[in-house]
Amino acid sequence: RPPRSTLFPYTTLFRSIEFYNCDEEILKTPQVIEKRMNEAAKVANATIVQSVFHHFNPYGVSGAVIISESHLAIHTWPEYGYAAVDVFTCGDKINPWTAFKYLEEVFKAERSESIEVPRGMVEKIRNFSPKNLGKITFKPETIKEEVC
Repeated sequence: RPPRSTLFPYTTLFRSIEFYNCDEEILKTPQVIEKRMNEAAKVANATIVQSVFHHFNPYGVSGAVIISESHLAIHTWPEYGYAAVDVFTCGDKINPWTAFKYLEEVFKAERSESIEVPRGMVEKIRNFSPKNLGKITFKPETIKEEVC
């Protein structure tokens, strides 16, 4: 892939993923969903900050894995064998498609679909800002301290 600065004029990417005909037992178990979502973040080379998951009565799980590069989120409907996953990332360090393939496998999805949406369009950020923003990057550059 060419560098984002020349071909991809945005700061982040949002991926919406649909998993169909998944294993219903997996989708209704919050501990399994949390474990698999954290593992998906790890296989994608993301840096996990925190995760939080909630079990709905009688079943269904919603949760998020907060990563330094943004987040992974999930909502499950076990009764339909369906899971909706969002992967929102910035930077070039992680590979979200690795997470996608991992989750597709562990949820035992028979079918999956996805869309990718660029977010933080650089020119819109620049045009709508009342101030001069200078160089816009997906992550602030590290400021080097001078040593005396």
